[in-house]
Amino acid sequence: MFYRPEDGHGLPHNPFNAIVTPRPIGWISSRGADGSENLAPYSFFNAVAYVPPQVMFSSTGAKPDRDGTKDSVSNIRETGVFAVNVVGYAMKDVMTKTSGPWDKDTDEFQLTGLDKAECQTIACSYVADAPAVLECKLTQFVTLPGAANTLVLGEVTGVHIRDECLSGGLLDVGKYHPLARMGYRDYTVVRDVFTLKRPGEG
Repeated sequence: MFYRPEDGHGLPHNPFNAIVTPRPIGWISSRGADGSENLAPYSFFNAVAYVPPQVMFSSTGAKPDRDGTKDSVSNIRETGVFAVNVVGYAMKDVMTKTSGPWDKDTDEFQLTGLDKAECQTIACSYVADAPAVLECKLTQFVTLPGAANTLVLGEVTGVHIRDECLSGGLLDVGKYHPLARMGYRDYTVVRDVFTLKRPGEG
């Protein structure tokens, strides 16, 4: 089939999200200027540069209590920092709970009973048991076409890795099995890993 998005796809559900898969999940923790905490997953997330290390996530909706955006973007506008918590398979259910339409005063750490810790390079909390965490300072917002679409870019200023997730000096995804988003309500987990060499590599 072929369709133009502006004309509609004629299917029961939008296939776009199912085409661009799997997508890593950025579990974004942020803190407002008033000290309020927020934790929410974003599947429009990825790393975008090595030096300096940089990441992005995109918020694509709005809440009535956040003036045209979501809690994460609102908090980052106020403080200029956020943390990206990697989601391991064991955390799939609690991660899903943090995606609920909670009001801006809800602390998802308290809601779910997750232990939190304080970042070292920024004023923000992170998920204490996450296999890896990236502390980030905002570099820019990009307003994307459409309603309430905001791209958030950040530079990584600190990295946490759980010691047991390292093997032979390498991050071993087999120790925590990263979760990824598919289309619709589907997710997948990384369990099969293989190595490929690029042309010219020894």
